[in-house]
Amino acid sequence: MGPPGHSTAPATAGSNDSATNSPPDELRSRVLSVELIGNRTDKGVQGVYRAFRDAARTQFSEAGMRTGFTGSLADTVDTTDSHETAAKVGGALLMGLILLINVLVFRSVLAALLPLVAVAMIIGVAGGAVAGAAILTGRKLDAGTPDLISVVLLGIGIDYLLFLLFRFREQLRARPEQSAREAAGQVSGRVGTAITSAALTIVAGFATLGVATFGQFRSLGPAIAVAVLVMLLGSLTLLPALLAAAGRKMFWPSKALGHEPDEGRAARFAAQVARRPMTMTFASVALLAALAAGLIGIRMDYGQGNAAAKTPAAATETEISRALPAGVSDPTSVFVTATDGGTLTAGRLDGLSRALTQVKGVGQVAPTVLNKDHRAARIDLYPTADPQSQQARDLASGPVRAAVAQHTPAGTTAHVGGTAAIYADISTAVDHDLKIVFPVAAALIALILLLLLRSLLAPVILMLSVGLGFAATLGAATLLFQHVLGKPGVNFSLPLVLFLFVVALGTDYNILISDRIREEMQRPGPARAAVARAAQHTTPAIATAGLVLASSFATLATTPGNEQIAFATTLGILLSALVLSLVLVPALTALLGRSIWWPVRPRPTKRSHPQHRANAPAPEPDRVMMAD
Repeated sequence: MGPPGHSTAPATAGSNDSATNSPPDELRSRVLSVELIGNRTDKGVQGVYRAFRDAARTQFSEAGMRTGFTGSLADTVDTTDSHETAAKVGGALLMGLILLINVLVFRSVLAALLPLVAVAMIIGVAGGAVAGAAILTGRKLDAGTPDLISVVLLGIGIDYLLFLLFRFREQLRARPEQSAREAAGQVSGRVGTAITSAALTIVAGFATLGVATFGQFRSLGPAIAVAVLVMLLGSLTLLPALLAAAGRKMFWPSKALGHEPDEGRAARFAAQVARRPMTMTFASVALLAALAAGLIGIRMDYGQGNAAAKTPAAATETEISRALPAGVSDPTSVFVTATDGGTLTAGRLDGLSRALTQVKGVGQVAPTVLNKDHRAARIDLYPTADPQSQQARDLASGPVRAAVAQHTPAGTTAHVGGTAAIYADISTAVDHDLKIVFPVAAALIALILLLLLRSLLAPVILMLSVGLGFAATLGAATLLFQHVLGKPGVNFSLPLVLFLFVVALGTDYNILISDRIREEMQRPGPARAAVARAAQHTTPAIATAGLVLASSFATLATTPGNEQIAFATTLGILLSALVLSLVLVPALTALLGRSIWWPVRPRPTKRSHPQHRANAPAPEPDRVMMAD
């Protein structure tokens, strides 16, 4: 994430002369500051910078001078260029991995390829819907929003596709005499409820970002919410239509539809969870608690995350810092405007300039720069601290703003800007947003779970488990990046982004397993046998979907500055799918039995669905009920 406004690209120009009697460094080099209007993450701004950089480098070289470019924009472009190949390779590997997983699971090229094309089509439509909604509402989209939307939609689109495919195959096995269209209709009706609830949790979570004060959050949240609604619509219409049209040919050339699969690892794993729920619960909670312990001493990092990158911009920054204050490459600026109808002069602002030079932590104060009509002026300050550091942010938001407030001449107004000041304001806005978005999003998700599960106790258990998963994921990220790798802290946006992705997306899997458990508990027999059957049928779908979604988020690591988000979201999705949904939630349900659905407990029916009679293993009440 980059601050809006002016993107500076300071450059050094120096002689190539290496004679022994060469003049001192400060006489052989000079720092020139160039400002481009726009966000440093905007591809258009980056293109303009590249053109300027290449032209300036050529002209100075012809004059016998060496050039270097630094600043936030230069560093972003250098990092983006260095990651370009990795991003392309990562995207290709992701698509190959998704195809490979689907082929291995369904033993069918058509089941792997055709629905994936449909998901890609829905993603294209969603992108257009987001752009149209932004135009109609007058909202500006952040430059990185389209890429993030593609990652999210690809992951959840494949998830919903897998939920439908697994259930469709199960239905065709159980009812070989049933037509494919009828089977597709029943499957879309049954799984569609869970998919709708899962999608609405994501929409509810991200829609709450619309009330955020931080602009990039405020534009990102509604954009993802709109895109997910489009994916939901496509998942309930286009994907079931493909199943109905393809029918049993969807799984060609596999012959697995003709017979029931032997009891495999999924069945054995599900039986183990149902037999030993206390042990499984303890093991899951212990693992998550251990990871959550990494939250001790957590700090937020509002830097840009590329300070240690080995880029040409970083090398130029190091060269400049040997002779000049660190803030030269990214100054803190004081903007002064006349409000009394008069004009500004350097003499009128001389008192403010002198006061700024006395502020501790300010290395130099540049001469005052006036605009053409002398009604506005800019005074650049060069802090001695790294402009991306906490010290620079504290300096800009504290002593500098205090000095400006005290010494601004009468008849004028003054504001402090620059990267350090912007990130200081962002830190305040994010702290405010966390206090609003967290409880509102959690309340909306809990309401959706309440309506779906028709229970008061089950939503509480699911939300507590997801909350523990969120704490474990953030703790693991803190442990790795802050304590092990020695970063200043975790990215300031990580808690909020992680909360939404892990809680909203991770709830998808909890909804699927809980909905299937409730369905199985409507059959006669012990509750633990119902849990075992539900886990057996949903484990392959959840494990496969979790792996695909985690892989999708892992590709964010190829985007500069998103390494922490990529690691944390990948780990969070894996924990949500493999630990929470497949172990902790079924184990807790097995312990509580049908009482988890209080006050509307599902009552076993005397007659079971034909699908249950055809493909469900006989319950083993004695062994299941005696364990733990």
